Amino acid sequence: MPLATRHSPLVTFYSLALHTSTPELGLAIAHFNETCRHQVWDLGRDTSMLLHAYLVDFLLPQTWQDLAFIAVAKGPGGFTGTRIGVVTARTLAQQLDIPLFGISTLAAVAWETAKTLENPIAIAVQMPAQRGEVFAAIYRSDRRQNQLIEILPDAVMSLEAWENLLKKQDEVYHLITAEGSLGRYVTSILEIAQANWNHGLRPHWSEVLPFYGQHPVPEAI
Repeated sequence: MPLATRHSPLVTFYSLALHTSTPELGLAIAHFNETCRHQVWDLGRDTSMLLHAYLVDFLLPQTWQDLAFIAVAKGPGGFTGTRIGVVTARTLAQQLDIPLFGISTLAAVAWETAKTLENPIAIAVQMPAQRGEVFAAIYRSDRRQNQLIEILPDAVMSLEAWENLLKKQDEVYHLITAEGSLGRYVTSILEIAQANWNHGLRPHWSEVLPFYGQHPVPEAI
């Protein structure tokens, strides 16, 4: 029997997700819409030193050549953690010549929250930032298309400005605060990327930039 190549139908393609925007390292791998395995480690400041070793061990028994695409939490979140995750994901996607999906940390929280709601209403997500500000975004779940629609892009603003913005919303929304161990949302990062893949998106690795609070910062890559 001939050996399978990367383009052979005998090959089983997988997808990989990384979440390093908060002190926890979250990794997830799945065979597209099928079985997903994931794990979270509270590495804190050691993430930069241990990420590669944990990633290599976690990938087994799969290999890098099994991957069809990679997804990464692009922030908002901690500067160092977010940068490490995005740089690592960009490097891997470039070397493997595969698509890279940069997924918002807030979008991942909204995606998971949408699963618990009976009706697909708007989901407002806030996360504490520095100097008394908040990271904030508003999404809506489209269950028919299995997509998350962005109503208000990720932004950083004062708590007062955020509360005033919410008061002006014309539709019912569900408000949730993203805090604590967010590494667990790595599975949502992977699921959002998979949904985008199923809709035909194939983003190039160079398109993914970290979001630190105001604007992507290309110089940090």
